Amino acid sequence: MQAADWRGWNVHPDGYPNSVALQSFADEVSEKTEGRLNPRVYNNAVLGDQPDAIEQTRSGALDFGNFNMGPMGPIVSETNVLSLPFLFNNVDQMYQLMDGEIGERFADALAEKDLIALSWFGSGARSFYNTDHPIETPDDLQGLKLRVMNNDLYVQMVDALGGNATPMSYGEVFQSLKTGVIDGAENNYPSFDSSNHFEVAKYYSETEHLIIPECLCVAASSWDALSDEDQSIVREAAQHAAEEQRQLWAEGVEKSREEVEAAGVEINRIDDKAAFQSRMEPIYQAFIASHPDLESLIDDIRQAQ
Repeated sequence: MQAADWRGWNVHPDGYPNSVALQSFADEVSEKTEGRLNPRVYNNAVLGDQPDAIEQTRSGALDFGNFNMGPMGPIVSETNVLSLPFLFNNVDQMYQLMDGEIGERFADALAEKDLIALSWFGSGARSFYNTDHPIETPDDLQGLKLRVMNNDLYVQMVDALGGNATPMSYGEVFQSLKTGVIDGAENNYPSFDSSNHFEVAKYYSETEHLIIPECLCVAASSWDALSDEDQSIVREAAQHAAEEQRQLWAEGVEKSREEVEAAGVEINRIDDKAAFQSRMEPIYQAFIASHPDLESLIDDIRQAQ
């Protein structure tokens, strides 16, 4: 049988948790198939941006990729659910649900669009940080000007919590925090750390309002060309890669958390998110009104927690 050279897409740089895990995936597949499959990972989005890479994978021009579910929505409508704020209570519960029947439902939806989801990676939990005070209840966001990504859902989220949502590019956030153009922003610990936002925003509140999984997805045409034995090898390698990615990500989160705390950031946990989640009801109802077929999926995710 002729060896197959697989090309894989990745947006992240060398050394990033996802990049390390994807290389482990490629190495394990190559070794255990005894060279029948030779995956190669292309980092730094050199094969195109994510929307292009998704389409290339669907068509079989690329063989696999690590895709965030946020930009997947226009192609696989079910994945829009994963961008709803306060959907998951925490990262561990997201992993537990995505590794079970809930994850299988998303995988089935992806498969209908020629993407075979073999395992689920994490991309952290986004939380609010600001220059003024801790956020412990929704009322603590009242009147705060908060930078959000340019997405209507996140603008609605901040507005529902009483803040003033301010979409702006990521590169403008540090200076805007420093000069008081905005009071705060939201992101995960590694980004809060690496961007140096912690130097000016000294209050980080673990709202964990956005927890979006990522897939290690294979093109359906590439998957279907495999023998049963090689499919089993590839799936197992993808599971191992997910375990490694999650562990590396968790270590990076803890390292960044310790570093910003040592730099004087006040961190507060929010174990009970019910008050925040209840403020999201109008957003959920509007979403369900425009996606009535997804109501049962949302209900099942919420009830499972």
